[in-house]
Amino acid sequence: MPAPAPTTDRTPTDRKFLGLLPLPERTFLADALRAETVGGVLLLLAAVAALVWANSPFGDSYESVRDLHIGPAALGLDLSIEHWAADGLLAVFFFVAGIELKRELVAGELRDPKAAALPVIAALCGMAAPALVYVLTNAAGGGSMDGWAVPTATDIAFALAVLAVIGTSLPSALRAFLLTLAVVDDLFAILIIAVFFTSDLNFAALGGAFAGLVVFWVLLRTGVRGWCVYVPLALVVWGLMYNSGVHATIAGVAMGLMLRCSRRDGERHSPGEHIEHLVRPLSAGLAVPLFALFSAGVAVTGKSIGDVFTQPVTLGVVLGLVVGKAVGIFGGTWLAARFTKAELNPDLAWPDVFAVATLAGIGFTVSLLIGELAFEGDAALTDEVKAAVLIGSLIAAVLATFLLKLRVRKYEALLAEEERDEDEDGIPDVYEQHDPEYHLRMAAIHERKAAEHREKARLAGAPRDDADSPA
Repeated sequence: MPAPAPTTDRTPTDRKFLGLLPLPERTFLADALRAETVGGVLLLLAAVAALVWANSPFGDSYESVRDLHIGPAALGLDLSIEHWAADGLLAVFFFVAGIELKRELVAGELRDPKAAALPVIAALCGMAAPALVYVLTNAAGGGSMDGWAVPTATDIAFALAVLAVIGTSLPSALRAFLLTLAVVDDLFAILIIAVFFTSDLNFAALGGAFAGLVVFWVLLRTGVRGWCVYVPLALVVWGLMYNSGVHATIAGVAMGLMLRCSRRDGERHSPGEHIEHLVRPLSAGLAVPLFALFSAGVAVTGKSIGDVFTQPVTLGVVLGLVVGKAVGIFGGTWLAARFTKAELNPDLAWPDVFAVATLAGIGFTVSLLIGELAFEGDAALTDEVKAAVLIGSLIAAVLATFLLKLRVRKYEALLAEEERDEDEDGIPDVYEQHDPEYHLRMAAIHERKAAEHREKARLAGAPRDDADSPA
């Protein structure tokens, strides 16, 4: 039986859990994660700047800027800078998250229910376990249950920044698994915000926001183009959503989900992919770092750090991120693989999954947002929870760094094999293994290199030795 002809759109025949990704998916993933990594480094720098500013002799100026109110009061938008960052700028972040989710559902890892089952189960367990750890910690210590959702979120940008800083290049399958976890995580974080952190509803504003979303959808379906149409409409929808009592970031998610993310004949990129490519730098490079700058600035003292590990609320957040995330994701993945009989890529091992699960304990951006919503009105407790998120994320990052460094040589070898392209045709050789002409091309390449070697030897005046040729 002849081998199937190669195609860049097929799924490799040896597709396993954490196996080789289809080439288009791998290419898209590389582009997306490159932007996220840059944004993650900026996020890290913004968080450090916030902490330094808030704990410097100029700490009062940090609070003054953060609490400065600007905006039209007549429209209900006289908000503090911190509020604008959380409700306004993060709407851009969630808009991109909505596009990512839509793309995963129609063209990515979540499009196949069987393939999606494992990362979805892992993500759900990775949210349920931290919440359970938080609840048990506060039930035992008599703390508040209001913060149960704080340790449930994963910050993919911060996680990738950690990878960039420590210089660890994960194989694309592990990065895709981490990204899929984060996308599903974002989906349920959105649902948590919408369901549990919605204040008294203003049905007139909510109806107006819904009508605006309908107009947005109709314009998309009729092929209307131009940012001058969509950006003003998006701002109107956001303002109405904010005044409705539903968290304003939901507007961003809804609009992101409406974009078409499937490619038609003749299209190199779908509209959703194109817009994501344009907006992601704004989200990762500006919106999220500014949110971090005005949210991560908490006073850090020896006493405040000690309180994080002695108060049930803050201890629950730290344990949820460090223990709950790792145990939940790893346990959910292992159980799902066991019951679905999914085979792990033989080049990887279960400790690799545990290392990625530990890395997912970095829960910066959305955890800070949920912490602000959960303890709104209690500034002191909000700052304590923020400190707990920072410390928990730092511990998770250190543990993940240690675990990943143990296997760094293996990861580098796997990544080099993925990227090897000896015939220089732009397609990695691993994707051409089932091409019946592949070995003929490779033989020709080796013969060409051998001829070049012999010619160099002749010109150098050295005796030719065919035994030394690359062939």
